[in-house]
Amino acid sequence: MLPYDSLEGAELALGWNLTVAERLWFSYSAHKSDYILYTHNCLFVFLVFSLVPLPWALVELYWFDAVDRFKLQPRVKRSFPELFKCYKDVLHQFIFVVAPLIAVSFPVLEWVGIRTSLPLPTKWEVISQLIVYFLVEDYTNYWIHRFLHSEWGYEKIHYMHHEYNAPIGFAALYAHWAEILILGIPTFLGPAMVPCHMTTLWLWSSLRQVEAIETHSGYNFPWSPTKLIPFYGGPEYHDFHHFVGRQCQSNFASIFTYCDYLYGTDKGYRRHKQAVKKA
Repeated sequence: MLPYDSLEGAELALGWNLTVAERLWFSYSAHKSDYILYTHNCLFVFLVFSLVPLPWALVELYWFDAVDRFKLQPRVKRSFPELFKCYKDVLHQFIFVVAPLIAVSFPVLEWVGIRTSLPLPTKWEVISQLIVYFLVEDYTNYWIHRFLHSEWGYEKIHYMHHEYNAPIGFAALYAHWAEILILGIPTFLGPAMVPCHMTTLWLWSSLRQVEAIETHSGYNFPWSPTKLIPFYGGPEYHDFHHFVGRQCQSNFASIFTYCDYLYGTDKGYRRHKQAVKKA
């Protein structure tokens, strides 16, 4: 909750005229507790996993000729009941795992210093923090994912996520409840190490889900803007991991490719790419 009674009081205390964005933030957040603002993450994550996969789902259902050549596993075509079942399963996990996790994790975020106060962060502050969060998430997720492909980790936990050997956008969050809890650690670790503004945290949570949905989309569109990101894995990279399934010891990284390259866990993928190229 902001410690100002009015816009004029905020400007007087800060010593400058508020920007339009800061005025909007004041109007929205001045009388809301930090906890209520933090739990907005529930809404944002819900909207992202409900709406962002829809374009890929429509392509999957109607099999548009203009884009069918970009499907990574063209022999697998999902029906509406299959897509809807996946969405319902993920919604169940959201209600009973993700939302409670967000609700109870606020004291940790408050302790590390996530702020709601004015001023709002600059765009360069937001960009630099997001870069750190993606790098921290990717590196931490890599090692957790490798553990989940151990015999015990796969049989007890990770098998559920691999039920979709031809992944779809809605399946990005389809996983065992324990996996959702474990993989929540990399997502929270970046903001814990480099505290940010609440608005940046909202943006980070949303972008992380968008990235996961795209890499599970099952389509490799050449016009995707993510192809401009250095060392970005993308749908083709992660689709190979699902295609191989249980025995896969390749492509563990969630976002970038450098960890797999440095630790030698992309060799199977590179051999596969070479074989496809020769064929």
